[in-house]
Amino acid sequence: MFIKNIKLLVIHCSDTKDNQNLGALDLHKMHLEFGWDGIGYHKIIKRSGKVENGRPEYWIGAHVKGKNDISLGVCLIGRNKFTKKQYLSLEKILRKWKSLYPEAKIVGHRDTGNTNKTCPNFDVSTWAKDKFI
Repeated sequence: MFIKNIKLLVIHCSDTKDNQNLGALDLHKMHLEFGWDGIGYHKIIKRSGKVENGRPEYWIGAHVKGKNDISLGVCLIGRNKFTKKQYLSLEKILRKWKSLYPEAKIVGHRDTGNTNKTCPNFDVSTWAKDKFI
C-alpha cells in the first residue's frame, strides 16, 4: 500500500551529536516530548547504516511543514559527519522510493521552502546528481 501523490523525497538529519547512536525509538520519544503524535519520519538511518522504520509509508509524515501530504521523509542520525554506511543506506532507500514514485524529487529539508533549517547540513542536489539521473 502506498500513497499516489508523493512529489518529494525529503532527506533530514536528527541534528544530534555525531557520536550519539540513536535510533527510531529515541526519535519517537523525542517527537512525543515535542507534543507530536510520535515519530515524524518514515525511515531512520542509524550511524551503523542500519535502517529502522518510523511511520508506515502509507501514513502522512510529520517532517515538512505544509508538504507532509506529498512527501516521504528519511532521517540520518547525526548533524554533520555522516558515515559511508549511512550514505549507502540512504541511496538504497531513495532508489526504492524512486522506483515507486519516479516523478518525485529528492531534496533536503532545507530546500523545501518555508523553513530556516539547514537540515540535512549537506547539499542534497549535488550529492544526488550522479546517483539519480
